[in-house]
Amino acid sequence: MTTQTFNLPDVGEGLTEAEIVSWRVKPGDTVAVNDVLVEIETAKSLVELPSPFAGTIGELLVAEGVTIEVGAPIITVTDGSAAPAPAAKTPAPAAEGGGSVLVGYGTAGEVKSRRRKVVQDPVISTAGVIAKPPIRKLARDLGVDLTQVAGTGAAGEVTRDDVMGHASQASVFRNIETPEWGVVREETIPVAPSAPEAHGSAAPGSTGDRQETIPVRGVRKVTSAAMVRSAYSAPHVTVWKDVDASRTMELVKRLKASPDFADIRVSPLLIMARAVIWAAQRTPMVNAAWVDGEDGASIVVRNYVNLGIAAATPRGLVVPNIKDAQNMSLRDLARALEKLTLTAREGKTTPAEQMQGTITITNIGVFGMDAGTPIINPGEAGIVALGSITQKPWVVDGEVRPRWVTTVSGSFDHRVIDGDGMSRFIADVASILEEPALLLD
Repeated sequence: MTTQTFNLPDVGEGLTEAEIVSWRVKPGDTVAVNDVLVEIETAKSLVELPSPFAGTIGELLVAEGVTIEVGAPIITVTDGSAAPAPAAKTPAPAAEGGGSVLVGYGTAGEVKSRRRKVVQDPVISTAGVIAKPPIRKLARDLGVDLTQVAGTGAAGEVTRDDVMGHASQASVFRNIETPEWGVVREETIPVAPSAPEAHGSAAPGSTGDRQETIPVRGVRKVTSAAMVRSAYSAPHVTVWKDVDASRTMELVKRLKASPDFADIRVSPLLIMARAVIWAAQRTPMVNAAWVDGEDGASIVVRNYVNLGIAAATPRGLVVPNIKDAQNMSLRDLARALEKLTLTAREGKTTPAEQMQGTITITNIGVFGMDAGTPIINPGEAGIVALGSITQKPWVVDGEVRPRWVTTVSGSFDHRVIDGDGMSRFIADVASILEEPALLLD
């Protein structure tokens, strides 16, 4: 009888640790090569790990919720035969953010698996709702009751779009409503209640502990380190401008009614994204980067736009980017934004999708905010914030009229770009939101 030990692999992200989120097997289960064993969470994504062995599950060596280092043993498989491809590192396919990865794990962060047949179809619940496990997880993350969602799939199953459409926070780029988050945003570890004699009796109406401790790990750990590094290395300067975005709202309404965009979600962020791309080409220094090298500092000006979108997800802040966005049609850009949103909401944004960004948009309007002073994403020189779009009194041709008004603000690395350049850039973005027809020039 042979026992094989499966160690936590390097999933191609260049990270050193991961958290065991949920085991998909238990001791005594029979598994085939590529059956999913466990779901792990790295600092940037959720990943399913398939089994490199066939056999019987012996022991789960790490409990759910525990963070371990790459290379640590996580499970044993008895009488296991290894997969035909050895579990060794091999060059990844040519792609941005590539590198050496373990066979069976790619930089895309998705694992294609061959699942075992089970007696009960896991797609159908006792309530009669037809939905695949990933869709159920998405619904849980968004606080969606699947029994209230009408399935539009071929067999009546609930699809990803059905869930996203039902959720009030269906999009990270919705401008009118503020997303409704679940009660628990991140996993917390309550502190044991203090002795009554130490703190006195609980306050009237109190039902829980006096405080709790939230471990800093995963996305929060990476985000905090990046923000500190950016705030204390790049001298931030912020400018902003109020904008009459009524014509943008009219264009969005027309696009939603257009057959060409019938299967794509359209929002004001689409016009904002196009405006930022256009303005960055007119003021290239906002799309540049400050680089410290052994021979001194230099400024790298990029003649392409990898457009980052700051996405607030239940797992925390991630900033995936759309590669070569300057080459996309309006429809292609809309499709890319939709894909980015859905992937972020499911926690499936890969490290490659977050690397090599050149400029970022943060849509604080989804939280009801008018303006802010966003922190620049490391490796970039500018970040633009789109505020909420609300009806306000606005002077038009000497008369006060109700108009859709927003505020565009932006923070910039003053080592790279001066006040005139950053002001010209924000003015250009504002001009597009005021008159989207300028994009046709």
